[in-house]
Amino acid sequence: MTMGNKSNSWNNYIVDYQSFLFAEKSLSKSTLEAYMHDLNLFIRFLTMEDGLPDVNSLTHKHLVRFLKFLNDLDMAETSQARIISGLRSFFSFLLLDDLIDESPAELIELPKNSRRLPDVLQPEEIERILAAIDLSKPNGHRDKAIIETLYGGGLRVSELVGLKISNLVENSGLINVIGKGNKQRLVPLGDEAFSALQLYLDGERSVSKIVHGNEDYIFLNHLGSVLSRISVFTIVKKLAVAAGIRKRISPHTFRHSFATHLVEGGADLRAVQIMLGHSSISTTEIYTHLDTDFLRSTILLYHPLNKRHRNQNVKF
Repeated sequence: MTMGNKSNSWNNYIVDYQSFLFAEKSLSKSTLEAYMHDLNLFIRFLTMEDGLPDVNSLTHKHLVRFLKFLNDLDMAETSQARIISGLRSFFSFLLLDDLIDESPAELIELPKNSRRLPDVLQPEEIERILAAIDLSKPNGHRDKAIIETLYGGGLRVSELVGLKISNLVENSGLINVIGKGNKQRLVPLGDEAFSALQLYLDGERSVSKIVHGNEDYIFLNHLGSVLSRISVFTIVKKLAVAAGIRKRISPHTFRHSFATHLVEGGADLRAVQIMLGHSSISTTEIYTHLDTDFLRSTILLYHPLNKRHRNQNVKF
């Protein structure tokens, strides 16, 4: 089956499903639109990942990867649960019509507030990603500023796309970030990140035709509107491939890397908590579990018992 035929099959399934929801479920227009929006988001994800597969070849793993994608987009767990519930409904419809043999969503678990260890990039891998950006191409300086800001400030992707020129604190090296719950925090950016931002603002962005209402947003798409979270995800994914990074990374990976490298470098955990915008220090403490070599060397260096053993030339 060609890609075109696959796409046509999906379109047919969606049209039939929409008719089913309208005629047999009697859903309101707004609810129906929400179902379709979530289903189209899933299809966009599949297309972006490996090309749109045949609906019968979908597996549990596709849904698991989609859940991780939603999480990496900073989507609320309630929204993730709603989307998965809608996908379960879609696959149940396909089962009823004998269009698929089994539902890939049957065993999927709804998102939980777990504290799993995040993926982290090494500093040299981040350098490779930055080196993969072609600054001579349209949006090259924008993409570099995005990576530098994600890694240089530990921002969430939602915070990055919502960043405004008015959030830059003049002559201070600080940006005012609007985080979850509309909470504000001041985040220091390094010279490299600020330089990349300035080059983008003074160059590419200054000659862009900007859609009314988007004038204050820093990161714009090629149409002059504020960049979406999914677009940032796509930019990061393409750069990782270009840099030969085989890890599955997302915009959130740079936030994890930012925090991990600070903690490994000896930064105060409370300071890292403030910069990340964590309401609880326990959330930040996850970064103390990422590098066992770092932890072991810290114990060897600073624990009084180990100092005594070292003085006695005892090794373990």
